[in-house]
Amino acid sequence: MPIVENHNKVDINKRKMINGGEADVMQLYPMKHTFAWDAYIAANANHWLPTEISMQRDIEQWKNPTFLTPDERSAFETVLGFFSTADSLAANNIVMATYKHITSPEARMYLLRQSYEEAIHTHAYQYIVESLGLDQGKIFNMYREVSAIYNKDNMMLSLNEGIFDPNFKTGTLENDQKLLENICMFSLVLEGIFFYSSFAVILSFQRQNKMTASAEQIQYIMRDESNHFNFGVKVIETIKEEQPELWTPEFQQRIIDMVKKGVELEYTFAVTVFPKGIFGINAEGFKQYVEHIADRRLRSVGLPEQYGVENPFPWMSEAIDLDKEKNFFETRVTEYKVGGQLEW
Repeated sequence: MPIVENHNKVDINKRKMINGGEADVMQLYPMKHTFAWDAYIAANANHWLPTEISMQRDIEQWKNPTFLTPDERSAFETVLGFFSTADSLAANNIVMATYKHITSPEARMYLLRQSYEEAIHTHAYQYIVESLGLDQGKIFNMYREVSAIYNKDNMMLSLNEGIFDPNFKTGTLENDQKLLENICMFSLVLEGIFFYSSFAVILSFQRQNKMTASAEQIQYIMRDESNHFNFGVKVIETIKEEQPELWTPEFQQRIIDMVKKGVELEYTFAVTVFPKGIFGINAEGFKQYVEHIADRRLRSVGLPEQYGVENPFPWMSEAIDLDKEKNFFETRVTEYKVGGQLEW
């Protein structure tokens, strides 16, 4: 087939986050959604691998039968059980659904990076489970056996049913709203609430100088997820600007109801994780933290707060401010090989 020369340049004004024309070829320039490119560059600078963190101290603590209480061990394992499937669901949603319907090349670049980060997170959970000698069947099957985890996972999967249909296409009000609802679910509820409440559990161990290597990995994951959340919010805001007809009062109420349902599911999860409480955290304090986070997530996309409560865990705001270079030089156990050093 002869090559047909086409000197028509991309009109930046016609580019849209969704419904922006064919996206078969990733032609980055000229850029319109520069926030996505900035997020991609920042994510590359934040690269890390779980195996760079030595687990030796955690192994010793876990093997010591008196160092952790049964309740602490149960909380640690239950949160790992949730994490181990949640990141894979997020990755599937990107690779099998969202990426296909996003037509912004620079946003697609970040989604590719994000899907890789989700794989790193799943790797981290496996690394922790394997290092500590935990029952892998127990941890990785919790989503089937613990109703509080299953119900959260099921909520996410229920919003994928139409999006995962190979015949699903954007371009109608109903389908565009369905895709936007999916993005809101994974950004505001999964990455914005479900992950953050579980982060609080693991980082509470770190505050007691317990399981610090595991907590350090969770801290890096939290930084990644914070970037995922911020990117998702900007995608939502961009779609609202480009297609304001989607953001109807009825649709806004759907998102509010979705967030409130997520909060209710997290209450149940809190009772499962903290039946008696650990480190001064109990289900009631956890409940207030989830409500506080939910209000922040609603506010981030211009929706009204629903709970109006203070943050009971102010230390969580500090935990995300992690110095990557300092920590990796202190704990890394392997060296990167770049360029000509790589052995193929």
